[in-house]
Amino acid sequence: MPGLGTSFGRGGATTAQQDLANADCILIEGSSMAEAHPVGFRWVMKAKERGATVIHVDPRFSRTSALADIWVPIRAGGDIAFLGGLIRHIIENNLFFRDYVVHFTNASCVIREGFRDTEEGATGFFSGWNEQQRAYDKESWLYQGDGLSFPARDPTLQHPRCVFQMLRHHFSRYTPEMVEKICGISPKLFQRVADALVSASGPDKTAAICYAVGWTQQSKGVQIIRSASILQLLLGNIGRPGGGILALRGHASIQGSTDVPTLYDILPGYLPMPRGDGTQTTLRDYLATQTKPTGLWHNTPAYFISLLKAYYGKNATAENDFGYDWVPKITGNHSYFEYLYDIADGKMEGMFIMGQNPAVAAPNSRFERTALSKLKWLVIRDMVEIESASFWADSPEVDRGELKTEEIETEVFFFPSAGHAENDGTFTNTQRLLQWRQTAVKPPGDCRSDEWFMHQLAVRLIAKAKASNDPMDEPLRALDWWYPEDETGMPHTEAVLAEINGWHTDPAAVVGDRGVVARGGDPGRNEGVVFGVDREGKPHHGPQVADYNELKADGSTACGCWIYSGVFSRDGVNKGNARQSKDYLGHGWGFSWPSDRRIIYNRASASPTGEPWSERKKLVWWDKAQSKWTGGDVPDFPVGKSPDYRPTRQEKGLDAIPGDAPFMLHEDGLGWIYVPKGLHDGPFPTHYEPLESPVRNLLYSRDTDPVVNWFTRQENRFAPPGDPRFPYVLTTYRLTEHHTAGGMSRFLPHLAELQPEMFAEISPELAIELRIKNSDYIC
Repeated sequence: MPGLGTSFGRGGATTAQQDLANADCILIEGSSMAEAHPVGFRWVMKAKERGATVIHVDPRFSRTSALADIWVPIRAGGDIAFLGGLIRHIIENNLFFRDYVVHFTNASCVIREGFRDTEEGATGFFSGWNEQQRAYDKESWLYQGDGLSFPARDPTLQHPRCVFQMLRHHFSRYTPEMVEKICGISPKLFQRVADALVSASGPDKTAAICYAVGWTQQSKGVQIIRSASILQLLLGNIGRPGGGILALRGHASIQGSTDVPTLYDILPGYLPMPRGDGTQTTLRDYLATQTKPTGLWHNTPAYFISLLKAYYGKNATAENDFGYDWVPKITGNHSYFEYLYDIADGKMEGMFIMGQNPAVAAPNSRFERTALSKLKWLVIRDMVEIESASFWADSPEVDRGELKTEEIETEVFFFPSAGHAENDGTFTNTQRLLQWRQTAVKPPGDCRSDEWFMHQLAVRLIAKAKASNDPMDEPLRALDWWYPEDETGMPHTEAVLAEINGWHTDPAAVVGDRGVVARGGDPGRNEGVVFGVDREGKPHHGPQVADYNELKADGSTACGCWIYSGVFSRDGVNKGNARQSKDYLGHGWGFSWPSDRRIIYNRASASPTGEPWSERKKLVWWDKAQSKWTGGDVPDFPVGKSPDYRPTRQEKGLDAIPGDAPFMLHEDGLGWIYVPKGLHDGPFPTHYEPLESPVRNLLYSRDTDPVVNWFTRQENRFAPPGDPRFPYVLTTYRLTEHHTAGGMSRFLPHLAELQPEMFAEISPELAIELRIKNSDYIC
């Protein structure tokens, strides 16, 4: 998640759901948490029972709104204007947590002289805009000083180009009156929200923010999340009990699908996918562009080369760049709409659909169904015959005569799939928590799990590749597909988890005290080895690594996802399967990446000198007697680094991070109110209208985010903001009774009875205007 990642360092929720019970105020926006995350919502209710104020910001009055203390109806698309108004209110009234902001954020960092804000002429453009390329040259966004690692700083926050003053200027026009014009929120209600958040923040109190896809699915979703991040940094709520930002992920693995990604542009653990534009031709090129001089990402070579060893095993050697040439390279935009266009244009012949239903579940489903008809073959795996499997026979386009079944050449292969309760595996949920699940019942008949299917497909493809001399097949031939199977041909999923955790690659390795590695013993069966033999019974690897700190860049370790390292270490315990919670943060139940930290950036729960900000909100602190960080969570900081440690500016990696800089994945160790590098659409969040907003932008001459790709073509047209033909906003939302597109719920009689069909909710005023009555059919 670039919003959270660029603000703090990691693309995951900063806190745990259980910790919401310790909040003094909870702001829920971009989510109907009571409906979409009902289990986690109990912690919101527990906080409310303890006296917390619950605020729900949503265009629609929902189950969440009914349980909130304050409901704030907002015009859809106005989130940044609303949050920006809160940021302005906090700055102008000197309500920010000064000690936290000065020491732990980049508010004091000075920006280069060439930087120009969107406020200059109210254009909506930052400096560096190139209209022809529709992109920014971001050079002017950088800090003044020694790169990102050691910027020039003004702790008084008075320098006219320091981040704090630039932030004040940027949001200066986001007044309560402007918020009302854009969002429809009265100044009185706005003030009530501001008072609730501010009064619940400071040394002795904390407030939390919860959001879901109501933010992330917007064209400016990243910058909405950035706005919330700035707000929480100003109030000093990141890394502290009862604070943070909880990104409410979906059922199984929206979080897991970015950690071990299904996204085209990243590899496991948020390692960037290599580019095929000539800048990253060799491993040396890639590491030179991706390795940071300071901070935790200085260890990128260890994480990346260990991943290559997990992919290719013994075939990955220093002589062949550890198989770097075999890794696919990005050659353009390979996102969802782009490959749909490729299908429609005949550039893509086949497609696998698993856990998705694009025929009904994504924007412009009419175009998507038409595109599917251009495929030569389509593989569908699901528990029921979903619309994507039957589009060729019973889609609306067939009914209208736009598609003719006899003319569709797509060959559809439908495979019955096992449900998630019918096989072992892990989920990674909202709070970065890996939880192992056991098979509840065996799948019926010929149903097989996705793991079985992909494993068996890989085995067959690798066999075909090994019988081929085609250079294109070399990456398949090189794969280290070693996984042991059961009698049905199902790979042992715990063996996959062991590989994700990582191990020492030498089967004869023996790991002693403090991770010292020697050779000897019984190859593949030494102490600390988990699933050490392959399908043929041959020794495959050595002992597990304890965590990501043991990973090396010399090929001696393999790791499928460095941020998960520690979930299945040398003690042989699958920590995802742990079920004995020991404390209020849930330690002992599952495994929360990284290193089972439940609240990340928790160095910020202590003052710059290492003492807790208050007794009530203590979490992690510096123990002077033991010279280490200790407390109620795993410290998210080098455990022996003193608060008064200061680098000489000659150090690299974590050694360059001061003892009072909690955000150690950033090169400067600071929380980023301003993003000097890493975002395409601007270092500060800016209010733009949604792509098809019924109104124009009241703040800037530019209506929409200039860098957004509209994916416009004849079959996928857009209406510009303010188009009088489209004066109304239509939003969608989830109900507790159904799961996303309904493939797992619409076919269950008891759920279909509770919510049998789609419906629309319309305000009484609009219904009268449009002459619509209850139970009318709307078309």
